[in-house]
Amino acid sequence: MAAVRRWSEGMSSDNIKGLVLAISSSLFIGASFIVKKKGLKKAGASGVRAGVGGYSYLLEPLWWFGMITMVVGEIANFAAYAFAPAILVTPLGALSIIISAVLAHIILREKLHTFGILGCALCVVGSTTIVLHAPQERQIESVTEVWDLATEPGFLFYTALVLTAVFTLIFHFVPQYGQTHIMVYIGVCSLVGSISVMSVKALGIALKLTFSGMNQLLYPQTWAFTLVVASCVITQMNYLNKALDTFNTAVVSPIYYVMFTSLTILASVIMFKDWDRQTPTQIITEMCGFITILSGTFLLHKTKDMVDDYVQSGPSLTTSISMRSLKHEEEDGFDEGVPLKRQDTSRIP
Repeated sequence: MAAVRRWSEGMSSDNIKGLVLAISSSLFIGASFIVKKKGLKKAGASGVRAGVGGYSYLLEPLWWFGMITMVVGEIANFAAYAFAPAILVTPLGALSIIISAVLAHIILREKLHTFGILGCALCVVGSTTIVLHAPQERQIESVTEVWDLATEPGFLFYTALVLTAVFTLIFHFVPQYGQTHIMVYIGVCSLVGSISVMSVKALGIALKLTFSGMNQLLYPQTWAFTLVVASCVITQMNYLNKALDTFNTAVVSPIYYVMFTSLTILASVIMFKDWDRQTPTQIITEMCGFITILSGTFLLHKTKDMVDDYVQSGPSLTTSISMRSLKHEEEDGFDEGVPLKRQDTSRIP
């Protein structure tokens, strides 16, 4: 308790503001997953599902309420990065996974096997380990400094790789495997997200400096970062909707968090050269975090296999939870369970 008290007393007023904003952001974003999923289900019942290219959800008020909730959460998250360092804000994103999983259990009747819950926990622990041992952000006095970092060869090469991977996923893998492999949609969201966060940081710095008296809106770099943020957010929203409409929310949330956090840290390491200011012990600890994440992802996949085995071979002594899950699915009219990929790919709305 004494250590916690010393830690809180050492926080600046800006850090406290960032902490409150980050927690609020997780609450709104975690709830938005569930509200949007309910809206997608309702829209899919009377129109073409988003998972197969439909946009009937745009006429569904419940989906828009979820979208507004997510926007509020993202705004709070954006503001948090302007007040506090990423090492304080980023780990709190794990709260949105817990919130969405609890609400999915209560509202959507989505179930996770015990090992699936453990897998989610490992993913959160691994991601938290990484971000907690990440270095402090460097002090930047102008948006042009961020632009110089973004246009260095290392980050330009990373951006080129991301764009190549995203276009390959969208034009080759999405048409063939989007409905059966969860990593396709989430891969697009996470790759694009790693670029968007770098732009969000730049835009946040520009606005904070502007509000402090140093107008950054006069620089074209500020508007270039704004354009990148807008383009990335639209892309993420589209493919996140497809993932939520096609796969289990309790599985989408942790995998998306893990991939998004990992790629964002990688982008930050390349752009801001974070590891140049770290000790070998800190770097090794971060690598252990990655291993923990991989372990959690493996357990999530094994959970899917367990459910598949139950569906194919019938109930066993260890499937009482799955039996209750299937009962709820039949009552709700949706065959979702906890698979990473949908089993009934021929179902039409």
